[in-house]
Amino acid sequence: MAPRSLGVMIESLGKIILVRTLVLRHVGGMSTFVENLSEDIKNAMRAKDSVALNTLRALKSALTNASIEKGGLGTPLEEAECLAIVRKQIKQRQDSIEQFEKAGRAELADNEKAELTILQKFLPAALSESEVAELLEKAIAETGATSKADMGKVMKVLQELVDGRADGRTLSQAVMKRLS
Repeated sequence: MAPRSLGVMIESLGKIILVRTLVLRHVGGMSTFVENLSEDIKNAMRAKDSVALNTLRALKSALTNASIEKGGLGTPLEEAECLAIVRKQIKQRQDSIEQFEKAGRAELADNEKAELTILQKFLPAALSESEVAELLEKAIAETGATSKADMGKVMKVLQELVDGRADGRTLSQAVMKRLS
């Protein structure tokens, strides 16, 4: 008799979790970013693409960890928070590629490059050089910068204007070039 009641409890718990998930999706608690990621994971499974599957699972794990840190498991993340996590994952891959190439480990660097390509699909379209230059001029005009001593002020404003659509290194080089 005890196992049967346990089975009923488990079935009820499963229904509660399903209803909670459907309510979260309806209310908008689950972002489209996470839904797209889940679909990509399913597609990678169907295609038996182990590199993509491992990369996407690592990204989903990082998103889950961030959700837990924010307020507990199931706490929805904003789109900007998701993109910041993707950028962090990309930065890790870029650093790994650099280290593997220095160590002469081309096969590991190639694997990291494949993962990097997969992760870059989740970022918004990057800004062109002319768009970065235009935003840089706005940032300089807004801060009144005239020398390299004002670089920090310009970078802060520029990063807000760019909103993650350009690499920090690229921005830094553009600011240094313009203020010199």
